[in-house]
Amino acid sequence: MSPPRLRLAHLPTPLWRNDALDALLGCELWVTRDDMTGGGEAGNKIRKLEYLLADALAQGATTVITCGGEQSNHARATTLLGRSLGLEVRVLLRTKSGAAPAALVGNLLLMKLAGASVRFIDPAQYAARTELLAAEATACTRSGQRPYVIVEGGSSGLGSLGYVEAMREVREQIDLGLAGARRPFDVVTHACGSGGTAAGVALGARAFGVAQQAWAMAVCDSADYFRAVIEGILGEMRGLEPDLGPALELRIEDRFKGPGYAVASPEQRRFIAEVARCSGLLLDPVYTGKALYALSKSEERPRRVLFLHTGGLPGLLAQAADFAPELSGL
Repeated sequence: MSPPRLRLAHLPTPLWRNDALDALLGCELWVTRDDMTGGGEAGNKIRKLEYLLADALAQGATTVITCGGEQSNHARATTLLGRSLGLEVRVLLRTKSGAAPAALVGNLLLMKLAGASVRFIDPAQYAARTELLAAEATACTRSGQRPYVIVEGGSSGLGSLGYVEAMREVREQIDLGLAGARRPFDVVTHACGSGGTAAGVALGARAFGVAQQAWAMAVCDSADYFRAVIEGILGEMRGLEPDLGPALELRIEDRFKGPGYAVASPEQRRFIAEVARCSGLLLDPVYTGKALYALSKSEERPRRVLFLHTGGLPGLLAQAADFAPELSGL
């Protein structure tokens, strides 16, 4: 029996293509618009949270606890969806110093508007986030609440089932002729920040014949780190769904992360601006911008590509000042 699932996302998300963007990338690029999965909560995280929040409710949770970076898309989506279901939300957010940011912008603004309880921690504390999340859960229990912990990015075996289902959805769109040719893509690719989307895509794309290869574009950490993380998530997924078959062999590209997590290089920012000007597609400097930039720099250029747009618009707006050089003279 499959795990319970809530219907929270606006599905199916459209497959989108633009001639000017094809010319810029040098391939036939189809974009899965998972930036359209909802309103303020939109992005790839909703697909994971459909399973995770269903499990939270099934366990009688009253409070959801999670973590992420200062401008975490996952924490924002968890907050908005959790509040819509009547759940309290506690969030641990990593900042450079462990102090609250000076400006209340982007994802952080949306979390605070929705009433999330936010605790800021420094990178050293974040390295021990498993223990900190457990301590938050203990504190909740002591105060009479029933906590439910969601790991970073919702990237557990349960959450990652959302992207197996996403690949089923894409297969149906291919069969309906909504992706041009009724055949698999050469490559399916996306940003990789915590590994869960990559695990679900690799399993689902193989199971439903969506693509011949899967490329995960790392926005932090190393390829070796993500191989280990993704292998662990795949094991969890098979424990939940024993009938899941083999995954596609996954290529993890870690050469185009930029200066650091959530920090884009000037060239990456120029690329984001060029994509917006030629096609109207908005990418963010944390995930999608780096991932599509990595595809543009690949020595191996597949002819037909499926790119998962995982959202992240609030993160782009939070970095508006960084884009001033790219916008000068306009």
